[in-house]
Amino acid sequence: MNSNQPPSGHLYDPATADDVVDITLGALPDTPAPKWKVFSWGLWDWGTQPFNTVITTFVFSVYITSSAFGTENQTSIALSISTGTAGLLIALLAPILGQGADRSGRRMFHLRWQTWLLAAISAALWFVAPEPSYLVLGLVLLAAGNLVGEIANVNYYAAIDKVSTPGTVGRISGLGWGLGYIGGIAILLLIIALRGSEFGADDVRFSMIVCGLWTLVFTIPIFVALRDEKVENPPPRRSLPECYRDLWRSLQRVYRDNPHTVYFLLASALFRDGLGGVFTFGAVLAAGTFGFEFSEVIIFGVAANLVAGVSTMAFGLLDDKLGPKRVILISLSFLVVLGLGVFFLHDQGKTVFWVLGLAMCIFVGPAQSASRSFLARAIPEGKSGEIFGLYATTGRAVSFLSSTFFGLFIVIGAEITGSQETQYFGILGVVVVLLAGLLVMIPVKEGGHSFSKQ
Repeated sequence: MNSNQPPSGHLYDPATADDVVDITLGALPDTPAPKWKVFSWGLWDWGTQPFNTVITTFVFSVYITSSAFGTENQTSIALSISTGTAGLLIALLAPILGQGADRSGRRMFHLRWQTWLLAAISAALWFVAPEPSYLVLGLVLLAAGNLVGEIANVNYYAAIDKVSTPGTVGRISGLGWGLGYIGGIAILLLIIALRGSEFGADDVRFSMIVCGLWTLVFTIPIFVALRDEKVENPPPRRSLPECYRDLWRSLQRVYRDNPHTVYFLLASALFRDGLGGVFTFGAVLAAGTFGFEFSEVIIFGVAANLVAGVSTMAFGLLDDKLGPKRVILISLSFLVVLGLGVFFLHDQGKTVFWVLGLAMCIFVGPAQSASRSFLARAIPEGKSGEIFGLYATTGRAVSFLSSTFFGLFIVIGAEITGSQETQYFGILGVVVVLLAGLLVMIPVKEGGHSFSKQ
């Protein structure tokens, strides 16, 4: 390697002779986008948040794991299997679809139909009646929504290069996540206003239709603000085997040019799965382990999203000043400690979950947002869809971990205690994944800070 001329995409540090991820050499433009376009981009997070907040976390997941569908352990383990299966499909499909969006230049077109399909799946959950025979239908629709939502995220994340610069990507990423969490508050409050806080099965099913309409309406601005740019002489379509060969070559190229980018992808795969586990199983634990009533889960959801939204926007400013790696490490460290607190204090009543659960919400969003901004800074021009597809794939390649470990630790807890009410052991599975991500992230070397490019 020539120390005077580092290859594009990574830095050479003469003091250590090691590669580092250069977060200043990506394809982000230097010219800021109009504020209305930035806000329209962030509003997509607001519009699609019902699937994450109402469906995946605080309402439908609690509903589908309730006694109407089976025993506590049975439904919790079934949910973990459903989530893991969806993750495997995402791992297989995300990079292929990302490559296609890069080649065709039709990223917004694909994002639009994927968003509308997510809205339709959300509304279709209305058909899941409170009977054991509807458990499979509910979990299949939930898995399908996770699949479509994650594929849509690939195109949405890639579109950040249309609205941010190297000096603003942290705060803009934080804005999107923050609007999403605040959107979660708004949709929960709307549902309470329409149906009250004492949720029955009919109220849950009605809220699914509200979620679908919410997504349909509030994602319109991004499709007005951001348009596809015509690609001159687009490359020919690729067969499925060719796409996977391209993916392997891409991964080899990234590792050859910049191995710490691959280390980051591995670390982020682990901790993002752990972060997903916090939200997927958090409300389930609140209801099953800590005895929250449905109305209390909804109120907790409002408070949790408020805390997460504010903290994510605030940490977005720190991201641009301190660098995304520090934000990630700080967040993961606190999450591991707080998660252990939930386990050891599970029998101390609802107040414990209110305090520790809300404290965890402070750090989940910042870690997610900083992970996205870390990668956005380093992606070369024309590769956003492919690299974010790879980002989704590496994340989903291990996405079975949190869900599998959650279920596995419940089984281990049952064996240890002889009880069939050991749901609280599941949090240990999520903590293990978060800790693994933290440990792998520590040696990742980050070069440069985006605030040096205003």
